[in-house]
Amino acid sequence: MSASSVNRRRILSLWLPRLPIDRIQRFLGSAAQDEPSIVVIKDANALVIHALDDAASRLGLHIGQPLANARAMCPDLRVFDADVVADAKTLGDIADWCDRFTPLVALDPPHGLFLDITGCAHLFGGEAALLQMLVRALDRQGFVVSAAIAGTSVCARTLTRQTTGAIVADGGEAEAISRLPVSALGAGEAITAGLRRAGLKSIGDVASRAPGEITARFGARFSTLLAHALGQGDAPINPRKPLPDYIVEKRFAEPIATDTMIAMTLSRLADTLIASMEKQGKGARRLEATFFRTDGAVRAIMVETGRPVTRSAVVDRLFRERLDALADPLDPGFGFDMVRLSASRTEIVVQEQRDLDAHVHDNDELAALIDRIAARIGGKRVVVHLPEDTHIPECAVLAAPAQHHLAVAMQAEWPARTESEPPLRPLRLFDKPEPINVPFATVPDGPPHQFTWRRAQHAVVRVEGPERIAMEWWRQDGKQLTRDYFRIEDAEGLRFWIFRDGLYEGECFDGDGKPVPPGWYVHGLFA
Repeated sequence: MSASSVNRRRILSLWLPRLPIDRIQRFLGSAAQDEPSIVVIKDANALVIHALDDAASRLGLHIGQPLANARAMCPDLRVFDADVVADAKTLGDIADWCDRFTPLVALDPPHGLFLDITGCAHLFGGEAALLQMLVRALDRQGFVVSAAIAGTSVCARTLTRQTTGAIVADGGEAEAISRLPVSALGAGEAITAGLRRAGLKSIGDVASRAPGEITARFGARFSTLLAHALGQGDAPINPRKPLPDYIVEKRFAEPIATDTMIAMTLSRLADTLIASMEKQGKGARRLEATFFRTDGAVRAIMVETGRPVTRSAVVDRLFRERLDALADPLDPGFGFDMVRLSASRTEIVVQEQRDLDAHVHDNDELAALIDRIAARIGGKRVVVHLPEDTHIPECAVLAAPAQHHLAVAMQAEWPARTESEPPLRPLRLFDKPEPINVPFATVPDGPPHQFTWRRAQHAVVRVEGPERIAMEWWRQDGKQLTRDYFRIEDAEGLRFWIFRDGLYEGECFDGDGKPVPPGWYVHGLFA
């Protein structure tokens, strides 16, 4: 490889032409591979062959052939319906498995993948060794695969449609694909047929024509596709997952399966990761541990923190909490042959004056406690309440994830309470006000004398109010515009916060224009 190729991208293209039938045969077992089998899909109100195995191909069947014609040629044909969703999931699982070779893996629908192996092929013995490793591993898993490596994704993809195992040196793209048929470009039936009618049967024939002539006849999109196939520029691939800020990993010649070895590996990886981030003054906010099993299964565990983590002991503790709390325990199967720890979100660590400020230490302990609880039950289940600038009771508090809003919550200003005065709002506020039955009340603005709530009658003995709250007219959505709240106490000493929704003067009307009587609700309970 030339020196210039080291600085250029190297793309490995994988194509699984029989993915739909391979997926089904892996599920059914080896017994299903003895008979010719096909997968059919509906196309223009007719069932046509979508994928087929070697046995069906040897009988002369081909993709796109109508099912009726195929049955006439082979009455004993095994036919399966296409499942595009299951095929996409299988391709995604293979892409997850390919993460062990490079974190830059992109989908090439419907049955292909792109792997950006720039700068990482030497870790596996070179490009040829890496390509063979991938092909052999997928073959053992029951997939027919074609692979190629080139400087552009379009060139590598074009090669996989005609051959497998091709490795094109930098600058050799045009020569590598010049003898391939134009159909290998994947430009569509209409353009391929047009090229053939013009006498352009190979990619080299098309490349020999002037670019302006090709663009005028077949469009700028095809002209760009051809240029990329010839190595003249390339469109960027779109990785399935964003590239983490920091990655460390450990590969094993002998797979590990015990909890002790897994914990020890994570601890060592955490030390390395923290050391790498410390050199640039950063801490991790989101960490992900990925476990690659020998059978191709991949399991990822993620933890988040409220503040940047700069100590490996904290990383150890968070992952122990997360692993212990998994509803679906980590299953090593026949063992993990690789474990990766990555920091997908990092922040610059701000140095604080910590020795003289006791509140800083208290905040650190609180943040650590929130992180541990979030690692066990999930970050969305640990919330803090923030005040909102509104007078509507049920909207006056916003529940937000504690890990992301702890600093805001610590500085939030709540309405001050007057000493020696009873609270104006109940300690327990219902998410949705519950209706109560009020037989009669003092009108127009008075409280009820008794009411029934949850099939229990309450006689009112003390009342404070009313406190009138007008709804926000721009958000009313057809609701009443006025509420009168009362703090009341019944004969048993229970204290309620109730309100009348609407006015007796007839604030709301039904569809016939008749006034609707106001409703009564209980909104909260005082201690």
